Amino acid sequence: MAACLKRHGIQALVLEKNRIGHAWQHQRWDSFCLVTPNWQCRLPDFPYDGDDPDGFMVRDAIVDYVRRFAAHTEIDVREGVSVQGLQRQGEGYRLSTSAGTVAADQVVVAIGGYHHPKRHPQAQRLPASLLQLDARDYRNPDQLPAGSVLVVGSGQSGAQIAEDLFFAGRRVHLCVGSAPRSPRRHRGRDVVDWLERMGYYAMPIHEHADPKAVRSKTNHYLSGRDGGHDIDLRRHALNGMQLHGRLLELSGQSIRFADDLEANLDQADAVFNRIGQSIDLWISDQGLDAPPQAAYEPCWSPPPGPAPALDLASEPLAAVVWCTGYSSDFSWVDVPVFDGAGYPAHERGVTPSPGLYFLGLPWLHTWGSGRFCGIADDADHLAEVIRVRRVRGDALQERLVCTALLGS
Repeated sequence: MAACLKRHGIQALVLEKNRIGHAWQHQRWDSFCLVTPNWQCRLPDFPYDGDDPDGFMVRDAIVDYVRRFAAHTEIDVREGVSVQGLQRQGEGYRLSTSAGTVAADQVVVAIGGYHHPKRHPQAQRLPASLLQLDARDYRNPDQLPAGSVLVVGSGQSGAQIAEDLFFAGRRVHLCVGSAPRSPRRHRGRDVVDWLERMGYYAMPIHEHADPKAVRSKTNHYLSGRDGGHDIDLRRHALNGMQLHGRLLELSGQSIRFADDLEANLDQADAVFNRIGQSIDLWISDQGLDAPPQAAYEPCWSPPPGPAPALDLASEPLAAVVWCTGYSSDFSWVDVPVFDGAGYPAHERGVTPSPGLYFLGLPWLHTWGSGRFCGIADDADHLAEVIRVRRVRGDALQERLVCTALLGS
């Protein structure tokens, strides 16, 4: 945002609670890497400049990329400054920060939408001796005590953390939910390459088949690890990973699961194949020559009958890793721009309150809005809105604050 504003001659002040790249560095596991190819990293005037465009940046390389971008743009970043409150003040805004009060005529809230980790409401029923971690606090298998590990949630984080533990030889139990999955490659190319060519990442939300629900949908699971691969939970089950349905009930003695494992796996595979079919259709329509590829066929199915409970007496768990999503927290923004669920009401980041904007939310405008590939387009749009507002003289002061926090 600050880089795009600078193009218009507007110097933004960025308030950062921690350090630039903090969440990438401290809230990702050791083997974490992007699930989108490096060539899709295109921050304003600073595209990926490494020697592996088709690879997937690992955690430390991502941190380096973001920090080099900030240095390259020479923007004014105040690290270690948290914002505790934002209120309307006259025609502008007042921010209460750890470094004092700041007045601004326009404010961009760029803190994403994933703030507080969620856990099952019965998590506290598990034995006090059992280590429980949220996905953002998991680092590596050696961090956990010896023994079996239960991973709850099969979205991107859950599926990848379960693999990380499984590849390390740990006995893994995975609660499989309704998350969809995607192929890594299809007909000779990375699926992201095909979807980019097909315009999926640039498709506005109003053109989506289900615009009301898409913002809350779970991302497809796949991996960029070791050059990238599909995550086939059925194949892992054949090799010893213990798959369960949705978590139902917890106690100090056992854990019960829903009888929906097969349905959840079938649903994920159906999405996997639909992605391939959409690419097939596009290839045909474009008259392209690409090697054929068959649809996915299940290699394993759950045994029939009710889902067995996990008896903690016969198989004590060493740890539980909660990968069950995050809730948003904009409670520090004391401006009436939220819907009934506490989510910002906006039109491509522009709220009903003049001079207040949001950036970096999932599907802010397109599928790419919360990704390295699309954030610049949304920032460019807001920069133009801000420039026009300043030119028109609607702002009362010549100061703009772009908040870039990692939590209020």
